[in-house]
Amino acid sequence: MNDNQLLRYSRHILLPSIAYEGQELLTKSHALIVGAGGLGSPAALYMAAGGVGTLTICDFDEVDLTNLQRQIIHTTSSVGINKALSAQQAIQSINPEVVVNTVQEKSTEASMAALISAADVVLDCSDNFATRYALNRLCHQYKKPLVSGAAIGFEGQITVFDFRHEASPCYHCLFPDDGSDTEMRCSENGVFAPLVGMIGTAQAAEAMKLVMNIGKSLEGRLQLLDALAMEWRTIKLSKDSKCQVCGTKSSI
Repeated sequence: MNDNQLLRYSRHILLPSIAYEGQELLTKSHALIVGAGGLGSPAALYMAAGGVGTLTICDFDEVDLTNLQRQIIHTTSSVGINKALSAQQAIQSINPEVVVNTVQEKSTEASMAALISAADVVLDCSDNFATRYALNRLCHQYKKPLVSGAAIGFEGQITVFDFRHEASPCYHCLFPDDGSDTEMRCSENGVFAPLVGMIGTAQAAEAMKLVMNIGKSLEGRLQLLDALAMEWRTIKLSKDSKCQVCGTKSSI
């Protein structure tokens, strides 16, 4: 790291668990963020501010006025601009030393596989099951840690699937794909603005810890947040031996 980086990240470096070595790992790391909306906004901002060296942000959607209530990486002047591009502009104004790659079109499974294989950690900040299942399959295939978050109404959840570990459960273990097309989207159901910030920043924290190999991750634990009662609940997760993705007789 250069002198400017040492000064910028000095409050990280002062933490014994991070120190110079941990920050150096961050600055050399590459994170893939899928979705630049409510969850991806705070996740991207904190990871960029904290010194993650390269961020690849995927989002084919454009910023809409209704997004601004919670998607804090975008501004009123961003309306009509692609979300990944808007996120890139905001990040560069906060930390110009971060390399930001944008994917501004819908990704195919093949293109997403290439993105995941190049990343050190993947953050699922999407809002649909098809993307979540695809990311889960590909992260399992390439043995990449996946930080999964979701939020709707006043309820949020976050967990980590660390496929570097054989015993880690996967998203399909938690929510088996039964072919249902039922979705719960913010555009149809609403979402409390600070909720996505709480889950998104937690995703950033988990991803950065994974990159630096510090602390204890949420692997094997699902954290559920009720923002109305301001209560967190923890549910233990175990690998499903019959899971079609990660089980002993996987078929997907």
